[in-house]
Parts: sequence; C-alpha cells; structure tokens
Amino acid sequence: MEINQNEYSSYHAGDVVYVMYRNPHTQSVANVQEAAVVNDPENPSQLAVFLYDTYYPLTEEMAVYRSEAEAEQAYQHYFGEV
Repeated sequence: MEINQNEYSSYHAGDVVYVMYRNPHTQSVANVQEAAVVNDPENPSQLAVFLYDTYYPLTEEMAVYRSEAEAEQAYQHYFGEV
C-alpha cells in the first residue's frame, strides 16, 4: 500500500493519520501509531507528521494511512499476525 504524491498533497495541517512506526532502539519492533499532520516548524511551506514529540517530514518514504483499520491491514500484510 503506497501513497502517491497526489495523495500527500491532499493532507492538511490538523489531519489525524496513522503511521507504522519502528522502535528506534529495537528495529524488529513496529506498531501503528496515531499522529498529527502539522506545518513543519523548520519549513512552514511543507507538512510534517508530529509523532512522539518529533517532527518528521511528510514524504513518500513514510507509511501514512487515513484510518487505523487501513494501517492495521497494512501492518498485518508487512509484519504478519500480531
């Protein structure tokens, strides 16, 4: 499930999204996490995802989903049953 660039342009600051997030300390651990789309504080003309008190640029490299169900389905596709 990939998002094309046109889908990224449909996001707006204030949107709630779901992302697959890997634990930075244990790369074999991933989960689905709710996050907010915000204006990037370092580049206000760009959007970012605010997750765990950190801003991540909203790019095609990030697995972003509009619903938790869609994110969980993708998670199971990539990582198997929980």
